[in-house]
Amino acid sequence: LDPFPMFLSLPGHYIYVDTSFAKQGDKALLLSSDLQAEEWSCLRLVYQIATSSGSPSDPSQLNLYVRFEDESFDRLLWSANEPSDSWLIASLDLQTLPRNSSLVLIEGVLGLGNTASIALFEIKMTTGYCIECDFEENHLCGFVNRWNPNVNWFVGGGTSRNSHSVLPQDHTFKNELGHYMYVDSVYIKHFQEVAQLISPMTTAPMSGCLSFYYQLQQGNDNVFSLYSRDVTGLYEEIWKTNSPGNPAWNLAEVEFSAPYPMELIFEVAFNGPNGGYVALDDISFSPVHCQNQTELPFSAIEASCNFEEDLCNFYQDKEGPGWARVKVKPNMYRAGDHTSGLGYYLLANTKFTSQPGYIGRLYGPSLPGNLQYCLRFYYAIYGFLKMSDTLAVYLFEENQVVQEKIWSVLESPRGVWMQAEISFKKPMPTKVVFMSLCKSFWDCGLVALDDIAIELGSCQSPEKLPPPPGECTFEQDECAFTQERRNRSSWHRRRGETPTSYTGPKGDHTTGVGYYMYIEASHMVYGQKAHLSSGPLRGVAGKHCLAFFYHMYGAGTGLLSVYLKKEGDSEESLLWRRRGEQSISWLRALIEYSCERQHQIIFEAIRGMSIRSDIAIDDVKFQAGPCAEMEDITPQSSGYSEDLNEIEY
Repeated sequence: LDPFPMFLSLPGHYIYVDTSFAKQGDKALLLSSDLQAEEWSCLRLVYQIATSSGSPSDPSQLNLYVRFEDESFDRLLWSANEPSDSWLIASLDLQTLPRNSSLVLIEGVLGLGNTASIALFEIKMTTGYCIECDFEENHLCGFVNRWNPNVNWFVGGGTSRNSHSVLPQDHTFKNELGHYMYVDSVYIKHFQEVAQLISPMTTAPMSGCLSFYYQLQQGNDNVFSLYSRDVTGLYEEIWKTNSPGNPAWNLAEVEFSAPYPMELIFEVAFNGPNGGYVALDDISFSPVHCQNQTELPFSAIEASCNFEEDLCNFYQDKEGPGWARVKVKPNMYRAGDHTSGLGYYLLANTKFTSQPGYIGRLYGPSLPGNLQYCLRFYYAIYGFLKMSDTLAVYLFEENQVVQEKIWSVLESPRGVWMQAEISFKKPMPTKVVFMSLCKSFWDCGLVALDDIAIELGSCQSPEKLPPPPGECTFEQDECAFTQERRNRSSWHRRRGETPTSYTGPKGDHTTGVGYYMYIEASHMVYGQKAHLSSGPLRGVAGKHCLAFFYHMYGAGTGLLSVYLKKEGDSEESLLWRRRGEQSISWLRALIEYSCERQHQIIFEAIRGMSIRSDIAIDDVKFQAGPCAEMEDITPQSSGYSEDLNEIEY
């Protein structure tokens, strides 16, 4: 089905798609011309989604994608499905695009109901940041006043001058026709009233100097402050007037860092009878520090490690190395690392250190204070009669001796890589400490740790976008993957162990408790095939990299193959294959291929000799460009020697 065009409505000058010429589920598409973004840009969209009153279950949706010329899929930047009675404004920061060229796509998907419609009034791309504004345009750059019955921000200046407005001219044009924002106490009935002007939410990480111009009536009972607020609603004051200033426009400069989505709130509080007014104009942002500060912004990558090369920026107690960096060859008894199934991870309480009263501590690098962090890592437990405190995470404040426990293992399946995620924020610089404890000899097992990652922002951000279309973890659904027929012998989405013993994974690769796709060998006959096809991928010049994890454990395991099917070709071409039992671990596959035509990737599993032939895949990811690290060539058939269970130190 070709997407519908969006219709231009004349003379109202907006474009729309509605149920008069399209039906539910139909898509309307708009494509921009090529964008050669040399610097930071702000994309503003003025839109309205209207729906029938009785159909909230399946609303219309407006999606905005960016398409890079070297990627075979489009990236979703923003999505909205809230119906409204008026025009709404969305502001999206587009970072400097390192790639040659890109397009913006706007997609409208009609929902249920006979009066569903989606309309666009304005699409505007400007150089600069979305939090910048001179208040000369009627959409006010997406800034909004939080309505209060008694005191509000108003637009001042222009031809419609307020009689009680005593400001002579705006700052932008230095004349009476220019516009600015102001708060006046003339309507105030009670003290302690607050007026708030709220900026659009930032949508890309930024750090630098925020500047704006303000005027205060001298000697007044008002407090003018600037706050930042993140998506969880956490306020932080970043600036406040400390002197009345002169009656002209005053310049304010403040350090502003938004490593994760934040909005600015300009707040005026009136505390007495002489409130007067406060005016604001010309908010701008520069990615350099205000007072030539030299401190480097915090890089989350420096606080993360997959232990493939070394311990990165992590270190251990001087009392002795409690954690050992180890690797395990693919085998049928002991799981390998989480990163690839073939690499290194950390192991505490190894055979060298299993002694009563043993403690192993692993310290992370110093994290600057007053930032929201999300810590994610993978752990696996072997042995241990009691789980409590086998592994715990502490925060160590550097100027104090106090350690605060923020997480510990409560219960865990043995030998499965489990994901943990913890959000935290501390006023002072802190270090994350991983601690493994072994209280009595009979209770000591092994604790494994891998893929520690620290990101800025909360782990459970309410405004998380769906994962990029090039990735699928199977946590929510099967993404864009399809099957021609579904029956007991198809690919199935599952969590936990598979029903047959001694075959299949114990848990998924993404979190240990999530979903994966697999074939259930007990429902199939020897040689029976199951096909899982990707959605259509755009052909582009250059190389693609397909990464995924596969699980082939079981004495009767058959074949797993990956095929490339080009549009218009009747035959598929084989890209990759594994035959027979490979490992009890999830193993990573990296496949490099080129295709300049529209194409699909097909995963084919063939049932082996016995019911111990379950085959699973998880965490599929398509990337532009060559695979950074080509996988080790693992054996293509089964057969393994007895020493494969040994750990290499």
